[in-house]
Amino acid sequence: MTEEISSKQEKDVQPIRDKEQLESMKWALKRFCSERDYIMFLIGINTGLRVGDLLELKVSDLKRKKRIIVKEGKTKKKRTIQLDNIYNEIQNYVKTVDSEWLFPSRKGHKPITTTQAYRQLQKAAEMAEIDSVGTHTMRKTFGYWFYKKTKDVAQLQTILNHSHPEITLRYIGITQEEIEDSLSDFVL
Repeated sequence: MTEEISSKQEKDVQPIRDKEQLESMKWALKRFCSERDYIMFLIGINTGLRVGDLLELKVSDLKRKKRIIVKEGKTKKKRTIQLDNIYNEIQNYVKTVDSEWLFPSRKGHKPITTTQAYRQLQKAAEMAEIDSVGTHTMRKTFGYWFYKKTKDVAQLQTILNHSHPEITLRYIGITQEEIEDSLSDFVL
C-alpha cells in the first residue's frame, strides 16, 4: 500500500456514530482478530490518541496505572491520558502480554505497524458490516462521542491539538445537517 493510497483512505474514514455499530466493532475485533486488536481499539476510542502513539505504548507504561502522560509523536506535546473507565480491561490484557510492547507484532520484537493495525480494523469492520473504517476511526470516534456528550468543541480542540474549532468539527464529522438538527428544537 503506497502512502498516497493510505492517506486517501484515511481521509474517507468516519467516526462510528452508532452505539450498536460500536459494540459490533468491538465484538468483531475480539471474535475475528485478537484481544490485542480489541484493546488497541478500546484505548483508541477512549483516549483519542493517534494510532502511531498507541503503537508506541509499552506494557510498563500502563501496568497498574490509571493515568499516563504521552508525548504525542506528531505535535511533540505532552498529554495526560485518563484510563479509569477502561482500567480493568487494560490490566487483564497486560497480564497476558509477553513483550515489552503493548501491541506486539507476531514477527520479531517490535509493535505492530500502522499498516497491520489498519488491516485488523478493516477485517473487523467488514465482519461487523461497517463502512469507512481506518486507523483514524478510533480518534474520530472518540472525538465524535466526546463532542456529543459535552458539546464542548473548545475542549475537544485542545485534546486533539487542532488549531481551529472548524477543523475539529470537520474531523469528527459534525455536518451542517447535524448542527441544524441540534438547533431545530432550540428555543429560549
